[in-house]
Parts: sequence; structure tokens; C-alpha cells
Amino acid sequence: MLFEDLSLSKSIQKAVYEHGYTTPTPIQEQAIPLILAGNDLIGCAQTGTGKTAAFAIPIIHQLHRIVGSSKKAKQIRALVVTPTRELAVQIGQSFDTYAKYTNLTQLTIFGGVSQNPQVDALKNGIDILIATPGRLLDLHKQGFIDLDHLHNLVLDEADQMLDMGFVNDVKKIVKLTPKNRQTLFFSATMPIAIRELAEMFLTNPETVTVSPVSSTAENVEQRVYFVEKGEKRNLLYNLLQNENLSDVLVFSRTKHGADNVVKALRKKGIAAEAIHGDKSQNARQRVLDAFKNKEVGVLVATDIAARGIDIDQLPYVINFDLPNIPETYVHRIGRTGRAGNGGIAISFCGKDEHGYWKDIQKLIKVDVKTITDHPYPWHAGSPESTSTAAKPKNSNRSGDAHKSRKSNASKQNKKRWY
Repeated sequence: MLFEDLSLSKSIQKAVYEHGYTTPTPIQEQAIPLILAGNDLIGCAQTGTGKTAAFAIPIIHQLHRIVGSSKKAKQIRALVVTPTRELAVQIGQSFDTYAKYTNLTQLTIFGGVSQNPQVDALKNGIDILIATPGRLLDLHKQGFIDLDHLHNLVLDEADQMLDMGFVNDVKKIVKLTPKNRQTLFFSATMPIAIRELAEMFLTNPETVTVSPVSSTAENVEQRVYFVEKGEKRNLLYNLLQNENLSDVLVFSRTKHGADNVVKALRKKGIAAEAIHGDKSQNARQRVLDAFKNKEVGVLVATDIAARGIDIDQLPYVINFDLPNIPETYVHRIGRTGRAGNGGIAISFCGKDEHGYWKDIQKLIKVDVKTITDHPYPWHAGSPESTSTAAKPKNSNRSGDAHKSRKSNASKQNKKRWY
């Protein structure tokens, strides 16, 4: 199938063709016709498979037909809610690309920056709004956002929004929208609990699942190092130097941990930067741009901040800290091996994380290569039990969510929302 076979408007076909799109990805091929038909949808596909285009393109097609060349005051007809600033910016850029030859306008709003430019744009009128939950509810409370004319509601990365403690915000947002809206759930992972929650918001939804939640990309080579916890920084430096690695995305569980890894690498002459919620939006964007431009060889990120990192040719992902939620491992290593490229995913497993690793293995059902020939292996002694390690006290360990949401996040984690 080609994009021209999807019955899209010529304006959209021209835009996607110029962007290099000729053949839709599996998620796009299956989701776009269902969305064009007006169905509510649950879409699940790994990162890098084209989920954003899968919902952006049909929404633009629908709104283009509704708005046409009308010169009437613009109203918000599509709303995309996403958990992080980086993802919001990325989605906004995609809408700009696909709507290039239409008169549709989009606005991306998020916290951490002045609301004044955002308010001015809202007053001028927009068709499509991409927003993080907190800033959306704040500006709505102030009377700057009217969702009464909404046609499409998209909840993107729904699993991550719930994991960050946004479940109550999401419920509030849904209540602000018309009941006859079209609602789309998109996510890289879709545990059963999330599906149950989706049933609260969606009406007779269609489901598109391109890759099972447990699957990892076949073109990603996976390796694990069983290493003493206190030697992880030394092992990281050893790998970077001895294997001459560059363009490396490193995952840390906490913001403090990410900063410490960066400090340790810099002391040894490695150009590294951290990206997490304590950094301003401008600082995060500068770091991301430097990494994409290869000015920085190592980027250390928390899970939440990493959701907005979209780099097609990222060769290496290193799990400095193992995630306590197995599905997060799938999402992390999906950052490499994108767009048909190969990639290598390396995991450091301390004794205290052995339970996490066993849970990951149960999920992915892949025989991951164990690297034993390294200078920092486990010393004598048994690792902590699986039951002890695998019970997350708070899966929002990266700390990127707002402090006021921490209690909610903890409650949701205990119910295993993610």
C-alpha cells in the first residue's frame, strides 16, 4: 500500500511525499482508515514506528474538510495530550509538516515557560492544540481554552501519563470535552490495566496492535553485564573508551543519578550531558540539539525526559540503571534500531536489580547475551530476591513529575497502572 491509496486529500499527500513518505508503516496503514471512518481507536506500537503520523495525518484530513478555506474565527477542534514537553514539541512539528499545504494552525503548550505567548496565540485562534496536562488545565481554568467545539481527542503515551501520576488530570480533561468527540489512545506499551482505563473514555473502540508489548526489535542486539553497583560508572567509562562508542543514550533512574554520571564522565574527558525535569525547557532543547548534532557523545536521561528523544540513527542505548517496570525496558531499547537501522542495547545489572532483570526476561522471552569478560563482575554473594527487587515503591523515580502529583503517582504505581 502507498499513501496515495489511503484516500487522503491532495494537500496532505503532497506534504507527506515531500517529507519522504511513500509507503505507510504498519501502524499507519491500519490506523489511518479506521480514524478516517470516525472510529475511536486504541493504538499500540513500539516507538519509532510512526504513531504520531498515524493519528496526525487523518486528523488533519478531517479538519481540512471541515474548516476548508473558511475565514471564520478559528476554534480548537483537535486536542493532543502528551506527558512531556519534548514530546509535545515533537508532535507539534509533525502537525506543521503534514498540514503544510492546508490553512490549519497548531499550538503547542507546556509548563516551565511563560504562558503569555501561549495565551496570545490562543486568543488569535487555532485549530489544533498539543498540550501537557498541567498547563492545559491551568489555562482552561483561567478561561483561555475552550474545548466545546472539539472533534478529536488524542491521549498519546497514555501509559507514561498514568505512570507520572496524571490519571486524575486526564480524567478532568476528558470531562471538559464533548461526548460526541472521537477519542484515540496511542502508546508504545498497553498493559491490561491501561486498556481497562481506556474503556472509560472510548466508545466501541477499534484496536490496532502492531507489535506485542513484550516484543523487542529484532535488529537490536541486546547484552547484559552483571556488575557491582559501585562499579557501574567505571564499567561505563571502560566501554566508551575500549569499544570507542559514540552517540550513546544512557538511562538513569533518577535525576540526581543522571547528573552524577555526567560529572564522572566529564572528569575523565568524556563529553556528556544530562536531560531531565529539573532543567528548563530551553536547556533541555539545547542539550538535545547538541546530542543530535554530535557535539556531545553521551546523553544521560531519565525515562520521562527521554520520551521526547526522536533520533532515527541512534546506535547505542545503555541501561545504567535497570527499570523496575519490565515494559519500560522495551520502550528504552526501542530508542535504537529505528527506521530499519541496527542498534545495540546494553544493560548493567547490579545484585539489587537481579529481580528486575528476571522480570524483564520473563516479558521479552529473548536469550540476551551475557558479557562475562569485563573487569567489574559481581563479587561473591547472592543477589537480592526477586520479590524484594521487583516491588516498585514508586515508579516515578526519575522525579520529573510535579511534586504535587507524587502522592497520586505512588498510589497508581501500587495498582500497577503501567
